[in-house]
Amino acid sequence: MLFHTYERNGAPLLGLRKFAVLVVISCLIALGITLVSLGIGTLGYGYLAPCLWLDALHNAAMILAGMGPVIEIKTGAGKLFSTIYALYCGIVYLAVMGILMAPFYHRMLHHFHLERGTCENT
Repeated sequence: MLFHTYERNGAPLLGLRKFAVLVVISCLIALGITLVSLGIGTLGYGYLAPCLWLDALHNAAMILAGMGPVIEIKTGAGKLFSTIYALYCGIVYLAVMGILMAPFYHRMLHHFHLERGTCENT
């Protein structure tokens, strides 16, 4: 999968084209996780904190982006969901940032461990 495309210890540094593919794959994985999380939040707010679907989507997006809730939640189930979803979104944010930054950090660290003259030209 994704981790098989990273360079192994002692392997030459990936060329820019292969590195760009790795970055695109990381972005797609991060986007997928974000969209699934947004869907979970929209469904949760739509069913447990009864509101319009557009308001549920807006509230889920704002929580996921770290901006805070938009609508007032009046049901106990909605408040419990909102609490759990906010904690979940904090973890998702850290995971997505790690996935997005991993190719850059790995390339930088791999570059520091290379011997001179082992860079791939493709």
